[in-house]
Amino acid sequence: MEASDALPASVPVLIAGGGPVGLTLAALLARHGVRSLVVEADPGYCTGSRAICISRRSQEILWTAGAGAALQAKALPWTGGRSYWRNQEVLRFEMPSEPTQRFAPMVNIQQFHVEAFVHQALQQVPQLVQVAWSARVAGVEQVRDGVVVDVDTAAGRSRVRAGYVAACDGGRSTVRDLLGLQFEGMQYEGRYVIVDIRQKTHRAVERLAWFDPPSNPGSTLLMHRQPDDIWRIDYQLRDGEDADEALQPHNILPRVQSHLAMIGEHEPWELQWASMYNAKCLTLRSYRERNVLFAGDAAHLVPIFGVRGLNSGLDDAANLAWKLALVLGGGASPALLDTYSSERVQAAHENIAYGAKSTEFMAPPNFAFRLLREATLRVALDEPAVRPLINPRQSAPVAYLASGLNEAQQGTWAHDAAAPGMPAPEALVNGPRGPLHLTQCFGTDFTCLVFGDGPLPQALADLAGRGIAVLDIPPEADAGGQARERYGLPDAGATGLVLVRPDGYVLGRWRGLDPGNLFDALRRKGLSP
Repeated sequence: MEASDALPASVPVLIAGGGPVGLTLAALLARHGVRSLVVEADPGYCTGSRAICISRRSQEILWTAGAGAALQAKALPWTGGRSYWRNQEVLRFEMPSEPTQRFAPMVNIQQFHVEAFVHQALQQVPQLVQVAWSARVAGVEQVRDGVVVDVDTAAGRSRVRAGYVAACDGGRSTVRDLLGLQFEGMQYEGRYVIVDIRQKTHRAVERLAWFDPPSNPGSTLLMHRQPDDIWRIDYQLRDGEDADEALQPHNILPRVQSHLAMIGEHEPWELQWASMYNAKCLTLRSYRERNVLFAGDAAHLVPIFGVRGLNSGLDDAANLAWKLALVLGGGASPALLDTYSSERVQAAHENIAYGAKSTEFMAPPNFAFRLLREATLRVALDEPAVRPLINPRQSAPVAYLASGLNEAQQGTWAHDAAAPGMPAPEALVNGPRGPLHLTQCFGTDFTCLVFGDGPLPQALADLAGRGIAVLDIPPEADAGGQARERYGLPDAGATGLVLVRPDGYVLGRWRGLDPGNLFDALRRKGLSP
């Protein structure tokens, strides 16, 4: 990257870390008109595939960030996968998906592409975002009205005063160290070599896993296709293998070649990149330290199994952006940022719990777990009822059912799938300009979904002048009844209001069409959009 311009003396938000989480946070803040400075120690995008599986929820977030079209054009969508014990299939799974969905349940793409696509979107708003490459945070001092940050660049040390600092600077977070904060949790001993190779293939895009394959006895091996003819291969090291030696090409090449030959991939190939990984289940106790907020790997480290790492970091960015913007704009007190911490710490604990279960199956930490896994795999050959135990538990949005922002719902609803604290369900309706996915309306503003039975009442139309987007969904716009069913309206003639937060979570829902209920809820929560 080219050398960055001189750093500003002050900025509303300084983001430490220009990886996918930090860049996405900057893009989402820009959607709210909030200026930010991104400080990244590296000279440019990451190398190697790194985080590769982007969930449907993350695709929605990246679309809001301005990277959606580029991501959709490049990424490889997939809906399921297969697992093998030795050379016999023991599991075939499919993630929930349907033709009316806006996005695939998962896409594969190298992390550096995600960084590049979001950065390209940021370059469209230079008045709102500056990215300083080869710039390192050297000091953090919390003061009465913000944070003073020392930043080292090739030109020397600069001092930047920020209203808030968002620490998105990874698992080895400098900001976290400077504030003397420590992770809590555990890490597993099992180590995986991560390899990118370039090879042409005609295989379908799916998650492939082998336990104790003949090509690599005693190991577990994963394969994912990536764009540009790249295979991502992860394989487990056996106990006692030297980590440094394992990353040498003379050890990687025969292992990869053995497996490619076993599965019938005979095209020429070449090694592109290699690294090593071991599973960690770590989190800070709180993601808010006065005017410093933590997100992504700086806040939590989650095992890669189940692909909850980057996806949870992007959810951090979506949760934090609108709250920071509202606080900075005077629409809420700084106490709103405590809900960022409480909601996302809860999410981290859930992700860690799922990740730990997957890790204990993918990389058994001791003899007892290895024995249990082998017994499960043996039985799964003939007993379909056992096969769900092998399921990799792919990433899914977390519900904030205990959040202090939830408003008690009013009236009778058919189910709780769209209750306060739940991710707002997707549905396809007929909008003013044709078919419309509801998630296209989320991401920046509070949105009121109006399930009416006639023309939109003027009192509801006037919400737009109060900072709340309005989406009218009369019965004729929901001809198949999909939206009404998914949001819990008990019948086609029922009316109701659903208020969706900017990050796509339900804040409250009320039967009937009285906007006074909505205003009362926002007032009680201290929110003024």
